[in-house]
Amino acid sequence: MTLDLTSYLLIGLAAILAGAVNALAGGGTLITFPMLTAVGIPAVIANVTNTVALCPGYLGGAIAQWEEIRRQKKRALLFIPAAAVGGFAGALLLLNTGERLFRGVVPFLILAAALLLAVSDPLRNWVLRRAAHHGADVTRMETWGVLPVALAAVYGGYFGAGLSVIVLAVLGLVLSDVLTRLNALKQAISLAVNVTAAAFFIFSGKVHWPAAAVMAVCALIGGLLGGKLAGKIKPAVLRWLVVSIGLAVGVYYLIRG
Repeated sequence: MTLDLTSYLLIGLAAILAGAVNALAGGGTLITFPMLTAVGIPAVIANVTNTVALCPGYLGGAIAQWEEIRRQKKRALLFIPAAAVGGFAGALLLLNTGERLFRGVVPFLILAAALLLAVSDPLRNWVLRRAAHHGADVTRMETWGVLPVALAAVYGGYFGAGLSVIVLAVLGLVLSDVLTRLNALKQAISLAVNVTAAAFFIFSGKVHWPAAAVMAVCALIGGLLGGKLAGKIKPAVLRWLVVSIGLAVGVYYLIRG
């Protein structure tokens, strides 16, 4: 489908805001996905396009924490393949869902993502408390962690909003470590999920490439702006703004549906 200039401007502004939000607090998908559907892009195509367009942001996050990821090579080699398989399964599930069914579940996915973002601070505190208690058999716990990581990745490949919160909670459950190391591992896992899903979507014929190109550039700009604003805007304030937007959008879709 062809979009007009106004639509591209709206998508671009949403992507800039999402890039900044992701750099400061997370939850950018709750801004870009509704905007894509608002300008007339079908829900499945909007979700596919959103995943492809925002993928470079995950790459940037992983590169920024590469040294911390490298120090956890054994864990990364354990969880990243599971994340890739889960991301592929989620992407495959999305493309076989159908537009009507996906539109039906979208309100619940958005509301769930907004609620996950709302409880991200308590979850992070729980991770910190969990990390203070070391289990008796760490290796066994890490191995069992492959399954919940893969299940989180399925969700990430299917929709993606709130994926980072889910992955961090899973890692806090199966690993005993400090938050900085868990966060770095979370970045690697999220990147694996999104790259796998995006690679699959690229060949699906459902990517709206002009919109994806505009979003990718604008999200990069937003990420740079967000980095400069770090320390000037409280992430908690921004997070609750995004949560409010997500809840409002989710309720709107629910009523409209």
